[in-house]
Amino acid sequence: MPASVPAGLTDGPLPPSLFPLLRMLGDGRVHSGEALAHALGVSRASINNLMHAAAGAGLAFQAIPGKGYCLAEAFDWLDAETLAQTLAAAGADFVLDLHDQLPSTNSHLMAAAQRGAPHRSVTYCAHQHAGRGRRGRAWLSGVGGGITFSVLWRLEGGINQAAALSLAVGLALARALGHEHVLQLKWPNDVLAGFRKLAGILVEVQGDALGPAWAVIGIGINQRMADAVREHIDQAVTSLDEIGLTLPRTEILARVLLQLDLVLTQFESSGFAPLADEWNARHAYHGRRVVLHLPDGSHIEGEVSGVDAEGALHLLLPQGGERRFHVGELRMRPVRG
Repeated sequence: MPASVPAGLTDGPLPPSLFPLLRMLGDGRVHSGEALAHALGVSRASINNLMHAAAGAGLAFQAIPGKGYCLAEAFDWLDAETLAQTLAAAGADFVLDLHDQLPSTNSHLMAAAQRGAPHRSVTYCAHQHAGRGRRGRAWLSGVGGGITFSVLWRLEGGINQAAALSLAVGLALARALGHEHVLQLKWPNDVLAGFRKLAGILVEVQGDALGPAWAVIGIGINQRMADAVREHIDQAVTSLDEIGLTLPRTEILARVLLQLDLVLTQFESSGFAPLADEWNARHAYHGRRVVLHLPDGSHIEGEVSGVDAEGALHLLLPQGGERRFHVGELRMRPVRG
C-alpha cells in the first residue's frame, strides 16, 4: 500500500519483548503491571515503556489506575498449530515459516529461495516494518492491522511461466475473501471492495527464462485499519472488518492458502487461459475509461476491453484501434469526469 510512514507511527523494528507482552494482553482483559512484569521477567518501568512502544506501533491501549493495562481491542494472533493442521487436512503441503516481525517477508523468502527453500514455502510475520509494494512503494498496515506473508512458487518452466501470475493470485484472494461480497480485481495486482483497496500483491521472479526459476509472491491484506494508519495512505482503502469478514486471522490465512493451492496448481498446468473469464467478470474497470501510466512517465487513455489468455490488458483507444499491455508495465486510475 503506497504511503510514507506517518509522524507518530513507529518506523522500524519493535522491541522483541513487546510480542510476548502483546500475547498476554491479546485476550482484551486488564492485566496488572506487576503480573506482566513478573511473567516477562522485567521491571514495571519496562512494562510501561513497552506499552508506549505498542502505542507508537498503532495499537490503542488503556492504563487503568490501580488495575493495570489492556488493549482497546483483543489482539488477533496467528495460531500456528491450527493453521498447520487445517492445511494438512486439506492436503495442501505448504512449508510454514512464522515470525513475530521481519523487515519484509518477500526479501526474507527471496534469500531463503536462493539457499534452496522448498517449493510452497510460506513466510509470515505479525509485524512487517519495511514492507514493499510495486515500484518500490512502502506497504503500511500497523501492527495487527494487516495479514502479511509471502509464498515461494518454483517454476520449472522458467521465468516465462510467471506471466499473469499476479492475476491468478488476485483471483485466488477474491475467492477466499469474498465472503458475502463479490470482490473486485484491479489489473494487474490489487483486490478491491467497493473500488477501495483491500489487498495487494507483489510478485518477484528470479531464474532462467527457460530453465529453473522461482517466484516469491508477497501478499498484504488489510484485516483492520487504525485511524493513525488510514489517514496517511494516499488512496481509498478498506479492510476485512469493514466488509464484515471478522474471522480470526488463522482461518483467513488458511482460506487464502487453500485457494492459492487450487488456483496456482491449475495455473501451473494450464496457464491463465482457464481463469481469464472469471477474472474479467471481476475486473473493477472493465468497460471503463482509464488513464494508464507507463514506467517511462508517459500515459495513455482508453477504454478497458478485458484481459486475454496471457493476462495482457487490452485497451480501446479514442482514435480507434486497440493496444495490448503486459503485466507489470503500468498502473492505472479511472478517468475523472
